[in-house]
Amino acid sequence: MKLEDVLEKLIKRYPSLESCSEAVLNAGEELVDCYQNEGKLLICGNGGSASDSDHIVGELMKSFSKKRPVTSEFSNQLQESSKERGALLASKLERGLSAISLNAHGGLISAISNDIGGDFIFAQQVLGYGKKNDVLLAISTSGNSVNVLDACITAKALGMKVIGLLGETGGKIKAFCDVAICVPATNTAAVQEYHLPVYHTLCIMVEETIF
Repeated sequence: MKLEDVLEKLIKRYPSLESCSEAVLNAGEELVDCYQNEGKLLICGNGGSASDSDHIVGELMKSFSKKRPVTSEFSNQLQESSKERGALLASKLERGLSAISLNAHGGLISAISNDIGGDFIFAQQVLGYGKKNDVLLAISTSGNSVNVLDACITAKALGMKVIGLLGETGGKIKAFCDVAICVPATNTAAVQEYHLPVYHTLCIMVEETIF
């Protein structure tokens, strides 16, 4: 399925997202590019957007809309590795797309908050994990979350691409994005309600292309 076909399905379900359809397509292309070049996705956000970050990782790191069995080559390697468990692992494991939620590391986040400062919890992780072919997905309903903004600045300094999943204005974060998806809402709840179908669409775009 082409990226445009996946996008068309999104717009049919949510016609109001037509206003950011080009940005969604461009973001899908950036993510496909990332994975085809052996990069990974880093994701961050606060509150509900933190939960969205974890949600996205769940869709990428295992099967989402289609099956992703391991390759026959890896299946053989598993069985060579263990006669007892290899065949079972080969039948159960699914190919993943490398993605890390920067909200998911409680011990590290508390250490950064205590030793450096709460505004820097995502920037520090971007510095530690990030490399040139990686993408940062920055989620902020206001577009002005300081810790997300600093993560974007750090990602740009590392040569990473930045995709923003934002509200209507885009806020300060928009200026640091290679692609800014600004959904047509300003109320936090309404923005979050648009974000979910958008990131599901991005995950399907990647999955359909890579697998």
